[in-house]
Amino acid sequence: MPTVAQHIISALEGSGIARVYGLPGDSLNGFTDAIRRSGRIAWEHVRHEEAAAFAAAADAALTGGLAVCVGSCGPGNLHLINGLFDAQRTRVPVLAIAAQIPLDEVGSQYFQETHPQELFRECSVYCELVSKPEMALRIVEMAMRSAIEQRGVAVVVVPGEVFLSQLSDPDWKIGPVLATRSVLRPAHEPLRQAADMLNRSTRITILAGAGCAGAHDEVVDLAGTLGAPIVHALRGKEHLEYDNPYDVGMTGLLGFASGYKAIKEADVLLMLGTDFPYRQFYPTAATIIQVDIDGSHIGRRAHVDLGLLGTVKDTISALRPLLSPAFERDHLDRALKHYRRTRKSLDDLAVNDRDRTPIRPEYVARLASQLASDDAVFTYDVGTPTIWAARYLTMNGRRRLIGSATHGSMAGALSHAIGAQTVDRGRQVVALAGDGGLTMLFGELVTLKQNRLPVKVIVFNNSSLGFVELEMKAAGIVNFGTDLAAVDFAAVARAVGLFAQRVEQPADLNAALEVAFAHDGPAVIDVVTARQELTIPPTITAEQVKGFSLYAIRTILAGRGDELLDLVSTNVARRILD
Repeated sequence: MPTVAQHIISALEGSGIARVYGLPGDSLNGFTDAIRRSGRIAWEHVRHEEAAAFAAAADAALTGGLAVCVGSCGPGNLHLINGLFDAQRTRVPVLAIAAQIPLDEVGSQYFQETHPQELFRECSVYCELVSKPEMALRIVEMAMRSAIEQRGVAVVVVPGEVFLSQLSDPDWKIGPVLATRSVLRPAHEPLRQAADMLNRSTRITILAGAGCAGAHDEVVDLAGTLGAPIVHALRGKEHLEYDNPYDVGMTGLLGFASGYKAIKEADVLLMLGTDFPYRQFYPTAATIIQVDIDGSHIGRRAHVDLGLLGTVKDTISALRPLLSPAFERDHLDRALKHYRRTRKSLDDLAVNDRDRTPIRPEYVARLASQLASDDAVFTYDVGTPTIWAARYLTMNGRRRLIGSATHGSMAGALSHAIGAQTVDRGRQVVALAGDGGLTMLFGELVTLKQNRLPVKVIVFNNSSLGFVELEMKAAGIVNFGTDLAAVDFAAVARAVGLFAQRVEQPADLNAALEVAFAHDGPAVIDVVTARQELTIPPTITAEQVKGFSLYAIRTILAGRGDELLDLVSTNVARRILD
């Protein structure tokens, strides 16, 4: 007689699930044995459950479909939480199956006892316990449907003995659980109001985010009609940066001066599918129109004069016939001119300076972009690798860019790459890893070997938590607690059994990347990069100017003047303070 776990596996198979990420454990024995018996779902073994959740998030981001991860009771599923927060905040559909201790021991302080329903509530759209075998399939279906339709994490908590319970003919039958398709756009009256606002304006700027996925042509056409520059958020980069004559870069802490200026000078800001979080970068006097598929996002970052509930693609299609072509294009022309100047100054920092060591991280990112395949998937660690990815990776409509942009967790680059590569082993996947982020989940290098995943890992090895140091400098604080011991990551990778090279000279980088990218298997390229490379935001406040000045004074007083000299020499090619 089949077990509950076998019925669950059959339900997953019927909905197109091809793999499950996780680690085994005794409370999961029934589930993993059902996978073994099935033979149609791959068990993707990782070294840490956090990596399983990150991998599932990347899997879902890449395919657009439901991904699954599991954790055993207590510590096992607790390890999932950070990666699930990443999936939830990125709005990708992930089903997490969390095993639980025996039901009759709950409340007794039993070995490995936790209360998963409480723990996972904040990082999920659905979280329920299967308390008896007959409930299992109905709860699993509701969880899958919630994850898919609400674009988030659903958690099903299953005690170990329930997995093993026999269930001959369940009352609840699950058919394929797939995403529904529908048109979502605003009613005519709010569309007319939006058109009136836009038709009256001569200085419109578009701020576009991840919600523009699949709407590239519509957004670009809209910008042409309105004579509006397009500023993209980080998660909008892969969807809008390419084939876009109206692109003026990013804004925010990672962004360009041109993007900041285009928003600041607008009299109407049109937000398309973005929940850009930094309020200080929004205009204070402009009229703001926001389009979002989730009404709860409207107006939570800045005062919004008109909210439109709908997908970006459907909303633009309905709005477009109501708009008049703009003849005044001075605002657009100024923004594009400023962007060309800003782009050149950034590109000048990414040149191959053959005599300069340590190597500029900008050059590493630019070269990786130039040498990677046209459909490469890039993942990046939170910290300075995010800056270099945002500024120097070139998108083209086929490449993908995956990172913890909303949750902001370190340790994502390698784990996201595992998920992306597992989806398609023939597609190039490149992880831009920081030395701090990589060492958080170091064991996943072994996952690359064990699962034969040909991920290419580029390590930005600057022996520091670089972005944290920048934040300290901006606050006028002398660096403390940010030093990382110098590690030869290539030697570590070789010890694990991976192909690896260490690069210390700029002249050697191109050849090293070419060899690694051509290698038939996982590869680690350990690049020693400049520690004091500043990542200046598009506008610097008076407080930050004061902070840098205080940092300089306090650094000298602390007897660390050599660090200040290193900072100055590293950044001699740019203005530290505008």
